[in-house]
Amino acid sequence: MSTREPLVVVENVQKHYGDFQALTDVNLTVGKGEVVVIIGPSGSGKSTLCRSINRLETITSGSIRIDGKELPAEGKGLAQLRAEVGMVFQSFNLFSHLTILENVTLGPIKVRGLSKSAAEKEAMQLLTRVGVEKQAAKLPAQLSGGQQQRVAIARALAMHPKVMLFDEPTSALDPEMINEVLDVMIGLAKEGMTMIVVTHEMGFARKAADRVVFMADGQIVEEATPHEFFTNPQSNRAKDFLSKLITN
Repeated sequence: MSTREPLVVVENVQKHYGDFQALTDVNLTVGKGEVVVIIGPSGSGKSTLCRSINRLETITSGSIRIDGKELPAEGKGLAQLRAEVGMVFQSFNLFSHLTILENVTLGPIKVRGLSKSAAEKEAMQLLTRVGVEKQAAKLPAQLSGGQQQRVAIARALAMHPKVMLFDEPTSALDPEMINEVLDVMIGLAKEGMTMIVVTHEMGFARKAADRVVFMADGQIVEEATPHEFFTNPQSNRAKDFLSKLITN
């Protein structure tokens, strides 16, 4: 559906956990600079798909390519490719014993080979960009959930990823912290970052997505622009999902 140059190409992906089929014949192409928001009921395969794109989950069959390269199964090639795919999780995943600044500089120093001073300079710019530069010397436990998640975004950006994956980045946050994270994400979208976002935040989907992908039962049921999807869903599953959102 995207007219842009493809950056992430998921083809005929299947994922089984024993007898349970988590993903069934999933095909998705995300263009450079596109923001794709994946929504759907719990257990629909959204997070599994998101985690498969940087091989945190191994797929049973099919292929996933990033910028024309197939995801390697393991080893150095996978580490290099992962560096190009930023990931922001539900649960921040910051190193608790490192300061905020150290959390952000660790990858650039270890993986990209940056000097400490260059990594720190860039990290401070990123922390400023997400609004937590004053917290640089603190440990993660001293920050609010919203601040920690913004640090996690800065940490992912420090690797200069080609694409950013967000797996329900606001679901562990208190309501008043959700917008501060979504605002950073909207800013990234406006700057042209390629993003794949699994979220329950329909307001974000309406505002920031180029395309909404609706999943149910491990399959992509429907994809459309936010306006088309929210005003005129085509499938009964999507209509049912949206009607429940409106009544809750």
